Amino acid sequence: MDFLLEHSPPLIVAIPLFASFLTPVISRISSRARDGIALASISFSTFLSFLLAQDVYKNGIKVYTFGASVPSLTRPAEIPVRIIFEVDGLSVFMVIISLVIALLAVIYSTAFTRKEREGADRYYTLLLLMVVGMVGMEMTGDMFNFFVFLEITSIASTALIAFWIVRAESLEASFKYIIISSVGALFVLLAIAFLYGEYDLLNIGALADAMRYTFIDKVALVLLLSALAMKSGIAPMHMWLPDAYGEAPPSVTFALIAATQASFYGIIRVCYTLYSSMFNHVVIGSLLIALALVSIIVGVTMSIVQSSLTRSIAYIGVAEIGYMLLAIGTGLIVKTENYGIVALKGGIFHIFNDALDLGLLFLCAGAVILSTGERSFDRLGGLARNMKYTSILFLIGLLAVSGMPPMNGFASKLLIYESTYRLNPILAIVAILGSILILAVLAKIFYSVFLGPELPHLKDAKEAPTAMLVAMFLVAGIIIFFSLFPGYVIDKLVVPAVDAMKDPTAYINAIMGGG
Repeated sequence: MDFLLEHSPPLIVAIPLFASFLTPVISRISSRARDGIALASISFSTFLSFLLAQDVYKNGIKVYTFGASVPSLTRPAEIPVRIIFEVDGLSVFMVIISLVIALLAVIYSTAFTRKEREGADRYYTLLLLMVVGMVGMEMTGDMFNFFVFLEITSIASTALIAFWIVRAESLEASFKYIIISSVGALFVLLAIAFLYGEYDLLNIGALADAMRYTFIDKVALVLLLSALAMKSGIAPMHMWLPDAYGEAPPSVTFALIAATQASFYGIIRVCYTLYSSMFNHVVIGSLLIALALVSIIVGVTMSIVQSSLTRSIAYIGVAEIGYMLLAIGTGLIVKTENYGIVALKGGIFHIFNDALDLGLLFLCAGAVILSTGERSFDRLGGLARNMKYTSILFLIGLLAVSGMPPMNGFASKLLIYESTYRLNPILAIVAILGSILILAVLAKIFYSVFLGPELPHLKDAKEAPTAMLVAMFLVAGIIIFFSLFPGYVIDKLVVPAVDAMKDPTAYINAIMGGG
């Protein structure tokens, strides 16, 4: 156990990476064995993530240096050139989200791949590589390796979005995603080049310690925030998200939500660690809040006019990103105030809630598409008669995403409402109205898809396969647990992440050896 704990950061990445190349070989022998390898690898990585979290919460930040027992970071004679994983409360929180979502996506996928036999081996390879990319982004302490893991995530996601290659819409969505990803990656790489050229450093903690906030640093900040905002699907740079979420297989969309949040984590790390002591917090926080309001308004209004089940849910996803960004921006502006800490707790908690709640809606939508072959509201109706479990699960997701009490979404949104009201009542009003409209949109979707008269061509619709239902019930179970015990989740998972954001000196000192 001590060996696993000591080497848990690289093992969390290495195990799914090895499995991603093993699954195509195993697939030639047995599809069930292939599914088992994928499930076992993600399960073990998830176990290691909780083991790592326990260690980080108990002993503080964990630094893992590849090829050495300690990082070579003594200044000024040496510069940080080794690959380093640095895991604090925020990092491990995001890793847990990514791996829990990935595990549930793999369980769901075991039923999905039985129908989509062609390409199933490549499907698991790409899905596991996506997991490798996003957990690598969340654990790395090095800017260049952040870029490498970002590219791994983007390439794997692009191929998965185009999985249904016979659909022109899927290819179009994949093309949009790779264009945005390429532009974003170019911006990140250019920002890294600027920072490295100025400081001869790539390590995030060392850069934060050396930062002088020169004109070049400001240019790098703009490039980083622009790229990561695009990758996070923040409006008005959201144009890829409804297509990608709406056209990818639902199990892929579920994992893609976690991948999007890994980019959102990048925004948090840049603002709260890399540049935390340098920039004007009010200016940057106000910019993030402005983008958050645009995301909420655009997401809600565009979801109203959609005729596709998955695209309508996808636009709600744009709005939900706005709530997280609203909290992060508020926390920046009033960093030293108590309600700024409340905002951060609400925003960080909402990251996990959004992945679960929105993910459950997409998994239910996938069950509907698998059973009926339809995704247009005009071609759906009365499915509650034949898909009673899916309809109940969709209702749970509906209430959670809308922030209805006592659901988990209400717990995190209430913290956001409370803190933003203290900053400016208009912000809270917009956020509450957004939630009300989300409830109205999802209620309309629920009625259109599950209630009303049964359409003749849907009379033979069947309930989702067992593996899909298991994954959906597990997601719903976590949602209900978070709803019943939000205080426990906040104390055990959210508070350590917020503590890591409040004071970047611990992250810097873990590398630089400060007191």
